[in-house]
Amino acid sequence: MYNLPEMQADNAAFWLAIRTEAERLGVISLPPALDFARKPVPARIEPDTVFTQVCGWPLQTIYAGQAMVLGVPAYDAEHCAGPTHAGVFVVRRDAPVRSVADLRGCDFVFNSLHSNSGMNLPRRVIAELAGGRPFFGSIAETHSQPSNLERVARGEADSTCVDCVTYAFFARHRPALAEQLRILAATPPTPAIPFVTAAATDPVTKAALTQALRRVAAEPKWAPVRAGMLLLDVVPPDQVDYRTPGRYAAEAAALGYPCLH
Repeated sequence: MYNLPEMQADNAAFWLAIRTEAERLGVISLPPALDFARKPVPARIEPDTVFTQVCGWPLQTIYAGQAMVLGVPAYDAEHCAGPTHAGVFVVRRDAPVRSVADLRGCDFVFNSLHSNSGMNLPRRVIAELAGGRPFFGSIAETHSQPSNLERVARGEADSTCVDCVTYAFFARHRPALAEQLRILAATPPTPAIPFVTAAATDPVTKAALTQALRRVAAEPKWAPVRAGMLLLDVVPPDQVDYRTPGRYAAEAAALGYPCLH
């Protein structure tokens, strides 16, 4: 999920740590490397997907029944609290706006209709302000949160909303562009983007991946790997409620704002 090109070495080290721990548990058939070419929002979770991250909103909608949650990350990023995250509305640093209400009539970009932090969470915030009417001057679906941050930084859009962890990684790896931006406001929180495996994964492999994740999150020897991923912990799925994004969607609809517009 968090896959800036600059992060490939960190992601590869994370997967190597998981494979190493899984092999200690007797599972030696895991893929040797991550596939960085897969789409961030594929049409479905392929049955041969051993390990990935899936946004919590499509996990309950277009991917329902296609994946099993292995663990939920807790990140060392602003607007994360334990195994939760939020969307952040982002504008140019010099933009003359002080609140989300000031975005009325602006040009807004978002990554996907299926994105929780890019569409669902900002929709819930805007629903309180829109009065059932169109709020933005224009919206555009772009299929990339990092690209949206670049668009705002270059003045090609007025605002976007991205996952706060995406923003933290963007600021770490592209500081010159991040210097042109600021966070205007955060959305309500939802459970963080979980680590999952395909529903077709066999129980032995699933159990090994679950235990391997916990070991990578806890063992001192993997501290450098965790630092590269901004990872503080990985908690069991039963500690969060992935129905929360759906409740926000229903609340937005009840307020007369079922679609971001």
